[in-house]
Amino acid sequence: MSEKSILNAKSLDFLEQYLNNPSPTGYEAGGQKIWMEYLKPYVDTFITDTYGSAVGIINPDAKYKVVIEGHSDEISWYVNYITDNGLIYVIRNGGSDHMIAPSKRVNIHTKKGIVKGVFGWPAIHTRLRDKEEQPKIENIFIDLGCSTKEEVEKLGVHVGCVVTYPDDFMVLNENKFVCRAIDNRIGGFMIAEVARLLHENKKKLPFGLYITNSVQEEVGLRGAEMITKTIRPNVAIVTDVCHDSTTPMIDKRIEGETQIGKGPVITYAPAVQNNLRELIIDAAENNSIPFQRLASSRVTGTDTDAFAYSNGGVASALISLPLRYMHTTVEMVHRDDVENVIKLIYESLLKIENEETFSYFK
Repeated sequence: MSEKSILNAKSLDFLEQYLNNPSPTGYEAGGQKIWMEYLKPYVDTFITDTYGSAVGIINPDAKYKVVIEGHSDEISWYVNYITDNGLIYVIRNGGSDHMIAPSKRVNIHTKKGIVKGVFGWPAIHTRLRDKEEQPKIENIFIDLGCSTKEEVEKLGVHVGCVVTYPDDFMVLNENKFVCRAIDNRIGGFMIAEVARLLHENKKKLPFGLYITNSVQEEVGLRGAEMITKTIRPNVAIVTDVCHDSTTPMIDKRIEGETQIGKGPVITYAPAVQNNLRELIIDAAENNSIPFQRLASSRVTGTDTDAFAYSNGGVASALISLPLRYMHTTVEMVHRDDVENVIKLIYESLLKIENEETFSYFK
């Protein structure tokens, strides 16, 4: 592939729209519609399942099936309890971080539309200096500017409403993408770009390609567990994010060393099929795509695990995008890494040259 940027203006407009749209776990439908509309010119057909995972398919009648996958949901909160004086306590929907909540603005999603609020927190002047209380799930609360429970309910807010952060997409220093929902809506973006490149470069694949945007990863890989049984793939290449471990307060002896700007991260783990991983490494080396390595003990913690151990075993591999500040509202990735993940998936697919290649993954 050419050394020039593979992301065009239409791609970046899609990325911004897709990241800004709220798609909390269990409520991914809006984001999936945006994703499918963008992908539509590049695939032959779509399938969706009961809980909202979406799959664009190229060559749906082919004997062998290859999945490239990301997940579409973002972390959020559920309204859990409304006090008599109109304050709201929450529980997690996914791995939401209680430490970042105080003073954040929020959107509460109701049948009447978005209700805006804030996570309140006591002023520094009023907190005990010798024993400051830290944010905990039990003490963070949302203030809607109401003074009674009845006022809150009149706005349409009730127990079970989902709460998201409104923080939108921005670019820092020309090449850093920042947004609250990069984990892992950026994965859906990257696999859609792979489909676009295959279409624009008129590549004919000797297998069916299932571009899969799964739901509910943040609560236990549930969407991938469901959709892999529907697709029954032979091979799955999953993309997710991993930590940039070079920022402060992260121990590289525990997390390994990966950094934004240094390329995609290829994972070694029990769920990763060795021959498929080596094919991906060969694709990187043969096309001068920079990459990093990461080892995962027992599980990868990504949809790779769900695909690998399904249907009697599916040859699976994980290509990760290094990211700073995971599960915050300022998740940050490097544009070069985004492009190189796209290139690496694209080139890896092209190495599956014929049906005989699939014997390599057994």
